[in-house]
Amino acid sequence: MICHFFSIFERLFVLWTSCAGNYFITDIMTKINCFVPFTSKKQVEKTVKSLKESALVNQIITLDAKKEPMAQTATMRKIAANADCDYVLLYTKQTTLSLGYLALERMVEVAEATGAAMLYADHYAFMNGERTNKPVIDYQFGSLRNDFDFGSVLVYKASALKAAVKKMKVDYKFAALYDLRLKVSQKGRLVHINEYLYSEIEEDTRKTGEKLFDYVDPRNREVQIEMEKACTQHLKDIGGYLKPEFKSVPFGREKFEYEASVVIPVLNRVKTIKDAIESALKQKTNFKFNVIVVENGPKCHSWDGTTEVIESIKDKRLVHVIPTRKDIGVGGAWNMALHHPKCGKFAVQLDSDDVYSDENTLQKVVDAFYEQKCAMVIGSYMLTDINLKMLPPGKVDHREWTPENGRNNALRINGLGAPRAFFTPVARKVMFPNVNYGEDYAVGLAVSRNYQIGRIYDVLYFCRRHDENSDASLSVEKENMNNTYKDRIRTWELEARVAMNARKK
Repeated sequence: MICHFFSIFERLFVLWTSCAGNYFITDIMTKINCFVPFTSKKQVEKTVKSLKESALVNQIITLDAKKEPMAQTATMRKIAANADCDYVLLYTKQTTLSLGYLALERMVEVAEATGAAMLYADHYAFMNGERTNKPVIDYQFGSLRNDFDFGSVLVYKASALKAAVKKMKVDYKFAALYDLRLKVSQKGRLVHINEYLYSEIEEDTRKTGEKLFDYVDPRNREVQIEMEKACTQHLKDIGGYLKPEFKSVPFGREKFEYEASVVIPVLNRVKTIKDAIESALKQKTNFKFNVIVVENGPKCHSWDGTTEVIESIKDKRLVHVIPTRKDIGVGGAWNMALHHPKCGKFAVQLDSDDVYSDENTLQKVVDAFYEQKCAMVIGSYMLTDINLKMLPPGKVDHREWTPENGRNNALRINGLGAPRAFFTPVARKVMFPNVNYGEDYAVGLAVSRNYQIGRIYDVLYFCRRHDENSDASLSVEKENMNNTYKDRIRTWELEARVAMNARKK
């Protein structure tokens, strides 16, 4: 291992704090080993200088960023072997780190007070020379996303890190840091300090909508496979893993006038709604279908001309629903469509921004229900601009989703793919949460708890990205709110699965 040691002689740090005119003295004997990626002396020297300012730091060990990335299990083992202090700090970026005043002292104080196995904190990010706030979110039982944002400074209790590394039986090239976090979380708390304790350089200045599809980029497939493997083992360790055993789907139990309904929730999409509806109405099938468009929002319907566009389309198969309530979101719109007397046996999603790839999509989806004996079907899509010009990464097919392990991996990934389709009786029972984000993901997880989810790997859908997409450019606060909610969905689902497995024993 290529290391550069910056030793600091042991000393007693006397921390003075004031409170209501009184002064307290705290003796801190704790020491920290810091591990920092090394690409060049220029890259690392400011970070090392910042770390050396804390009397708590015992050693600063630099790791060759190319030969010893923290994503590799071998590097984790070397870190554990060199961790001879109470705490271990991992700095995960290759840009400059600047710790806040007494930041490490504060992290140790919180660690000692809470018994945390790992700590992370809010921080500042410098982007294009400007400082921005980067608050992060609390870790939950269901926070299984491998791209969970902890920031770049992770402080582990050394004993917890060593115990976790000892349990590592698989040598990963990409998933070691993720594997470490999961194993540490099995035995201890991951504590979020809601204070801005350091500053870092942020190099990724893309909008949220541009980052959204990184995890499904085919170039990252090898990474995704490793992450799935680590997550699956974690689920087995905590009792949340589900074997590939599924309930049968009662297709013939209820009678429906229509075999399928295309469901389009909409609010203020005057530029795209006509394309979406016409795409649905052009479908060629050997069964009877309709299109249910449900408006939603604080005024019950759109106010940008969308309502008028819908009403201008004269087709008996088009069902236009305008709620009388003002509290209906996207999920509520889905519930209204599912419970509509004209809803078909299968409810097939189409977003108001998007279009089906050709006139055979609906037939393929319905056929898949019967062929794969599933209660939900997820297709594949092509990412495009508003004019259907392909955008990177192009085709998104979630190849990592397998019939054997898809419902376990669904707890890790941030989306299930599109278009989504549901066997209506099951979807009615599960119900959509009445929210505008994550509603389809919540239903997909709940359905997969008991039923198989079918997959179609053909491109069925053009996902059209434009500046008016609801997730095109989110503030960090909005993005955090969305991620917190999705983690909450995962937590509830994971708790349900653990309880279900416990009942079977």
